[in-house]
Amino acid sequence: MKRFAALLPDLSPWHSTRDFRLLWVQGLVTYFGSFMAMIALPLQIKHLTDSPLAVGAMGAVELVPLVVCGLYGGALADAVDRRKVILLTEAALGLLAVVLFVNALLPQPMLWPLYVVAAGVSGLAGIQRPALDSLMARIVPHDQLTAAAALNSLRWNVGAIAGPALAGVVVAYAGHAWAYAVTVVGFAVSVALCTRLSPAPAAHDAEKPSLRGLAEGARYAWSRPVLLGTYAIDGVAMLFAFPNTIFPFLADDLDAEWALGLMYAAGAVGSLALSLTSGWTSRVRRHGVLVVCGAAGWGLAITLAGVLSHVWLVLVCLALAGAGDMLSGLARSTIWNQTIPEGLRGRLAGIEVLSYSVGPQLGQVRAGAAAGWSGTRPAIWSGGLVCVGAVAALATAMPSLLRYDASTDPDAKLRREAATTTAP
Repeated sequence: MKRFAALLPDLSPWHSTRDFRLLWVQGLVTYFGSFMAMIALPLQIKHLTDSPLAVGAMGAVELVPLVVCGLYGGALADAVDRRKVILLTEAALGLLAVVLFVNALLPQPMLWPLYVVAAGVSGLAGIQRPALDSLMARIVPHDQLTAAAALNSLRWNVGAIAGPALAGVVVAYAGHAWAYAVTVVGFAVSVALCTRLSPAPAAHDAEKPSLRGLAEGARYAWSRPVLLGTYAIDGVAMLFAFPNTIFPFLADDLDAEWALGLMYAAGAVGSLALSLTSGWTSRVRRHGVLVVCGAAGWGLAITLAGVLSHVWLVLVCLALAGAGDMLSGLARSTIWNQTIPEGLRGRLAGIEVLSYSVGPQLGQVRAGAAAGWSGTRPAIWSGGLVCVGAVAALATAMPSLLRYDASTDPDAKLRREAATTTAP
């Protein structure tokens, strides 16, 4: 019984701070609504165009706003009240959901607003995520950061499972408009919760957002091989092995249109399973090893998903891929929060947003283009194989990532000592 209890998620952050509880619930509501729209949007483009390239083009449309706004959002998070950034961007995202809802109600929904909204959502997410990510290390005690990352992953997974699963049913039986309506309601609730967060003002000597400040953050990241390793491995994993955008065509290829929602949700099921047994991760110190193993496992599972032809085996592989991605993401988040100085957290969070967001956007373009050229399943398994090879090459080229140990790493020790000094 004790061994089983040791596997359960560590709830320390939930008990430690009210703001963490608020953000956790707010994120759960937002993720549920967002995943409804995330599934309905490419489905609507598919229904309007029947083109894998048109669906994959969403990644290209979202890329530039994400890069520009992600970097600016990082600098903004270090310069202003992070609570205000979160609140205002959440309200703006809700307005974009209203646009999707109204467009879906038209007798002949238009295609171009879907791309405009996709670009807007990408830009707003780029501004918001650094504020959210950098706020976590401020409200959660240093020794509970891994547990907080696991609980946040658990929250994400619940939304990622329920949202896509329900979205497939809602779109099939009620239409796109109803899926977007759920998204609008979710953002309304989220904004109400965000208003209750405590202020999170910047330091009194914080500089205004500037190119010089961005360059300072980039120089710090470039000088830390461990951070570079986490960015690079996540980037190649998502670039080569993120086939989500062509799932509608995979479902057609397997003659299993009924399984589309399950395909989108399968990765989150695997991730959730790992989250629910994540208690052991709070005792891990070699997080770099977890980053590499998780990313390689993700690529291998995606390879098998492209090779196998039985839909239930494909779903199992996608679930295993989700578990690998969650393991890698949990370790990356822990390394970031353990080693980055408070004054640079926003700017480094902006770089982190690019590392785990640009890859999927480019991955959508790659998957769509490859599927149009070679077919859906070859596009999936070939990307998975390249992912495994790229992760192995990067791990060999960046041995400091594999050597990372939270108990001995100089940056982690400095952050731990600083947190102990400022603790009430």
